[in-house]
Amino acid sequence: MTKIDTSRPESVLPTPSHTVGPFYGHALPFPGGGDIAPAGHPDTLALQGHVYDGAGNPLPDAFLELWGADPEGNVARVDGSMRRDPASGGFLGRNGVEFTGWGRIQTDANGHWSARTLRPGARGRSAPYLSVCVFARGLLVHLYTRIYLPGDEAALAADPLLRRVDPARRDTLIATDGPLGTYRFDIRLQGEGETVFLEFQ
Repeated sequence: MTKIDTSRPESVLPTPSHTVGPFYGHALPFPGGGDIAPAGHPDTLALQGHVYDGAGNPLPDAFLELWGADPEGNVARVDGSMRRDPASGGFLGRNGVEFTGWGRIQTDANGHWSARTLRPGARGRSAPYLSVCVFARGLLVHLYTRIYLPGDEAALAADPLLRRVDPARRDTLIATDGPLGTYRFDIRLQGEGETVFLEFQ
């Protein structure tokens, strides 16, 4: 029988109680998950940011799903984000032409994520936004939030959801202008500057 030195944590192998899932990096990411906009579309915008835990550390294994309307404010009804070859079952990827409005992105080793999508149009009385679903370690239930884009201050001020958010926390739902025409949106799961998360009933 092999004895294990348990006095040093680095010498102890993980047991099932140490490896609480789910593990989002396995089987769920797919190539081109963040390439939501068709290549060369004139309304394309780039988003990027980090996901941080409550201590302010970046999460290298978080997972985001994005949904957004097209530039006219219509929800896409097109299949094809994860097309598969009917003969082999292999992944074909997006067709590069149609806008599905949906993407799935995993953070990298530095907790960074990025996506290319179309600038969403307004829907009803809401300012244009992207819906976000966050999966991360320690979350037994995923979290929902929104990314609003800066620029149209009147639309943001009139947005029904933003008007219900404490003014001191409203900025956690609004992306900031980044370099080269990109937008930055960091997600903080808790602690100082915690992102506003939404509850659906």
